[in-house]
Amino acid sequence: MTAAAVPSLSGVAAAHFPVEITVDVQPENAENFIDLSEHDTITVAVKQSEFVNSDGDSETFDPTERAVRYRFGSRLALEDGEGARPVEDGEIREPDDDAADGQASLVLTFPVDEMGFDGGEETAWLYWERDESGNHGYAGFDSVRVYRGQPASRSLIEQLQRLLGGETASSSD
Repeated sequence: MTAAAVPSLSGVAAAHFPVEITVDVQPENAENFIDLSEHDTITVAVKQSEFVNSDGDSETFDPTERAVRYRFGSRLALEDGEGARPVEDGEIREPDDDAADGQASLVLTFPVDEMGFDGGEETAWLYWERDESGNHGYAGFDSVRVYRGQPASRSLIEQLQRLLGGETASSSD
């Protein structure tokens, strides 16, 4: 039963876009909130990744040395050949002195209205296209909280802490 379910869950795109890329949605924001009503763009850091490719060879994906052919958004949008394209070619960001990996990353900016999100998503995907055909490449993902307006999943404890701290629901959102 499990073996039969894997191909239907992975879809065609998984065969053409294996998950090999390390990405960080909103590298300056650990919570990765995406408010569809407030955000016009979202930044995504693409980090150097090492993996074993389909030929069994060790490969390094260095985004600072690859063509800028990325799509970002919901998995469904990307599988349909859609998704947001970067606004520009991105910015190479050198690591902080205290960074564990010591590798530069490529930080890209994507328009929110092209990502295919409708609210409630918990994962954002990035596809890198190997060539102009857009059919093969690598993928990466990161956890996100996508919502429209006030996040629906704010816990009662968080709300009480805000009230006791003197904040109103709209003062920091």
